[in-house]
Amino acid sequence: MSESGLTLSEQFISTELDWLEEVINQHGQMVQRITYTYVKDHATAEDLTQEIFLKVYRKIDSFHFDSSFKTWIYRIAINHCKDYLKSWHYRHVLVNEYKVMHTQGSVANSVSLQAGETAQNEQLVNAVLALPIRYREVIFLFYYEDLSIKMIAKITKSKEGTIKARLNRARKILRKQLEQEGYHERSIEQS
Repeated sequence: MSESGLTLSEQFISTELDWLEEVINQHGQMVQRITYTYVKDHATAEDLTQEIFLKVYRKIDSFHFDSSFKTWIYRIAINHCKDYLKSWHYRHVLVNEYKVMHTQGSVANSVSLQAGETAQNEQLVNAVLALPIRYREVIFLFYYEDLSIKMIAKITKSKEGTIKARLNRARKILRKQLEQEGYHERSIEQS
């Protein structure tokens, strides 16, 4: 026993839990935003976020300092979300639930209530969420997380030119969709 009255194993577990809590405090919101952009459901995003931090904890030995810790967590989060979207549960259960909710109009209402967005901001958020995942991913990382094209390329394991092309294509899709819906307050930025 140590001076604090804890055994060595208890001290070790306490230290690891403190470390994990700190990681969650620093990166939790970012991971949850990423998961939400993939699954478009707050409860599922929370569940995936918890699973992602369990993965971070279990795989910490595989972090080799080739990139920043934040980049490593992004990569785990994105891969986990992509795996989830390929899963049986997502394809058979949640997609059917989403279709039912969407036809009742409650998805758009819950997004606007939870986000507290104005009608035009809601329109923009819905347009981004409607993008195919490869475009939604780069829009989210570039505009919402303020990451550089170089960092996005590293996180997604893509070439910088590919990221630039996806950003440009996503902007064009958004601009066209939003103009058709009468959204003219501000344009999608060019970089």
